[in-house]
Amino acid sequence: MASDLFTGACKVFLFLIIFSSIFQFYFVISTEFLVGGEDGWTIPKKDSQMYIEWASKNRFKVDDTVQFKYNKDSVLVVTEEEYQKCRSAHPLFFSNDGDSVFKLDRPGLFYFISGVAGHCERGQKMIIKVLELETPPPPANATTPPYHPNKENGAIQMPPAIIPPIIVLFSLSFLAFLSA
Repeated sequence: MASDLFTGACKVFLFLIIFSSIFQFYFVISTEFLVGGEDGWTIPKKDSQMYIEWASKNRFKVDDTVQFKYNKDSVLVVTEEEYQKCRSAHPLFFSNDGDSVFKLDRPGLFYFISGVAGHCERGQKMIIKVLELETPPPPANATTPPYHPNKENGAIQMPPAIIPPIIVLFSLSFLAFLSA
């Protein structure tokens, strides 16, 4: 009797782990990056290319966010021309509250500078390249997009319309297993 209870509890526990893992995979679609790591958004001490190097080591995709932590400073999103000049009269985004989050809402280049005079010239600027969305061309006779493996981490990417029925089918089959 006790072993049956233990076996049932193990099955339920296993089900909950697998079920929560599926939802975690489905809902984690964006990443928040802390600009500059632990140092945050400050004037580079030695390497004036610090932020450009930091950005080049990360892979940004649409809907990711970048968080800027700073004291007595600001962050501006500007055009390429304003980035080159290290100044902007009309930034696309401006914040000076010490903890700013910016959403990367499209593929392409984003140009960030400090709004404090002299900081940009000393290296407090950054370019982020947001990758194009990975969408393979649909087959000529297909009605739903195919799923394909993600070459970076081995995960399977599926269109959102396919995932909920899979979760329901998996849940029902696993519940049938548990009741057996």
